[in-house]
Amino acid sequence: MARLFRWLAGRSLRFLHALGAMLGWLAYLASRDYRRVLRANAQRAGLDGAQIRAAVAEAGKLFAEVPWLWIGAGSQPISRHVRWQGDALIDEALAAGRGVVLLTPHLGSFEVCAQAYAERWGARHPLTVLYRPARQPWLREFAERSRRRPGLETAPTSLAGVRQMLRALRRGDAVGLLPDQVPPRDQGVWAPFFGAPAYTMTLAARLVLTSGAPWLLAWAERLPRGGGWVLKVRRPTQPLPAAADDTAAVAAAAAAMNAEMERVVLECPTQYLWAYDRYKQPRKPRHAAAAS
Repeated sequence: MARLFRWLAGRSLRFLHALGAMLGWLAYLASRDYRRVLRANAQRAGLDGAQIRAAVAEAGKLFAEVPWLWIGAGSQPISRHVRWQGDALIDEALAAGRGVVLLTPHLGSFEVCAQAYAERWGARHPLTVLYRPARQPWLREFAERSRRRPGLETAPTSLAGVRQMLRALRRGDAVGLLPDQVPPRDQGVWAPFFGAPAYTMTLAARLVLTSGAPWLLAWAERLPRGGGWVLKVRRPTQPLPAAADDTAAVAAAAAAMNAEMERVVLECPTQYLWAYDRYKQPRKPRHAAAAS
């Protein structure tokens, strides 16, 4: 597998995206559970048949481009393949000196967001992202190599990691999170997501409420035919509650963040990872953590 991963890393983005589209359809046709979850989630959000078919191919592209992003693009700046929209919002947030919380849903290529930020702002304001090592040793090696980049730091999914992210914000730096990832039990709240209750992390809300840092939404929209990505940054449309230590306020903030996730997902619905089981029951935590 490691040899195949290295071989794929050397292919062009256009090739990988074409391959990924085919693999996406193979996975969709081969697995009844995968097909069921993808269709149910996409239909809940109002996608039609053509959009669902496009989402099947885009999910395959997401996974096929990972080798290129992790090790294949290491010799060239990611900026060669990224066009920014709304990047002035990040400049404005960092200039305020309170740090910035960047929230990226499972939309487009979330790996690109971290790399592009680190390349552009990381020398002055590093980005800290939560990181859970891969279970497979060979895959862990590639993932760790990808994340050993100037301006990009990782925090474990533990109490120590939460403290590390808070320290980064207090220094005026950036932190990045996937807020639509289902957290372990007792580290989230049930909040609406496209009309159905989804177990939602409260870490993002607590970081914003505790630190007073501004928060922005960012995602990398994949361009056709291996043309790279448009990295879009948006300001949230609604303010969060002011109380940081109030359970109801944190729950309301998490629900508000879900509403913002819905808004940006619908800007590019075919590139959301609808096959992710967003509505599943949370698992038991592997270790104690204040990630709620």
